[in-house]
Amino acid sequence: MATMKEKLVVGWSGGKDSAFALYEVLKAKSYDVVALLTTVTQDYDRISIHGVRRVLLEAQAEALGLPLEKMLIHKGALDVDYETALVKILEKFKSDGVNAVLYGDIFLEDVKKYRDDMLAKIGMHGVYPLWKKNSTELARSFIEAGFKAVITVVDSNVLGKEFAGREYNKQFLADLPAGIDPCGENGEFHSFVYDGPIFSKPVTFTKGEVVLREKRFWYCDLLLANQ
Repeated sequence: MATMKEKLVVGWSGGKDSAFALYEVLKAKSYDVVALLTTVTQDYDRISIHGVRRVLLEAQAEALGLPLEKMLIHKGALDVDYETALVKILEKFKSDGVNAVLYGDIFLEDVKKYRDDMLAKIGMHGVYPLWKKNSTELARSFIEAGFKAVITVVDSNVLGKEFAGREYNKQFLADLPAGIDPCGENGEFHSFVYDGPIFSKPVTFTKGEVVLREKRFWYCDLLLANQ
């Protein structure tokens, strides 16, 4: 009799690290992936932090063939508001037999501890396929595996406006200034993955304007192309 795999929900940002973490888990066939879980800022109808429109997120989930669970928060939500909403959703998954949450974290110890401590409170645990792997090697492996991503946000404190809207490829990596993590793990940039080996079809989009928000972050708007 075959052993049942542990059920897992994906902490999904729409970006390259969560996509590569999902790819590693699917490739290893080590878990039963039941859904994507994404935080959406209700006021903007966009993925929180990454700034990607909800319709693109939904197209992404469709191309991945996975159910999408959206956790809605308001702009300016406090940590306690975020945590309350997250626990409520995770408890629902736990009641359906899900005990693990997949994350694409690489080396930020405080972020991992925050996640692990919160999950432990409700009897769940995190899964981190990319943890402590070399950022440069991860970036190259992501590109060489056939994934395609576009940069949606850059932090103007460390990168110029010209990086927003660029393809995440080897030329992008070569153009990064010294000291910038190739995976943007310190928040230097965020991305949207639109194609790759785990996609049934590409998510087609057009690039809109690049705008500065919060006097710090350059956002490249992405618009869903006509299907």
